[in-house]
Amino acid sequence: MARSDEQLLAALVTLEKCRASLVASGSWNTARLLSVAILDLRMTLNRVGDQELKALCDEMLPLGGAEDRPSVPAAAGRPPLRLVK
Repeated sequence: MARSDEQLLAALVTLEKCRASLVASGSWNTARLLSVAILDLRMTLNRVGDQELKALCDEMLPLGGAEDRPSVPAAAGRPPLRLVK
């Protein structure tokens, strides 16, 4: 494992501890933002590209796309997170 990967893993551990602390204290919005940073870091560590992530998201959608999914109301009026590249 390269030194930079070791540093990224150490940062990942720290971020996950911070997220757990935020969840425990009820800071849901900040914890969700940190989750996005954690996802990005995990993608970097596992060398997952944007196109691979998009392909995974597309495969997880029903055949008809997002409009066929049951509507789940966004908590407290927040819009859902979307992959934008």
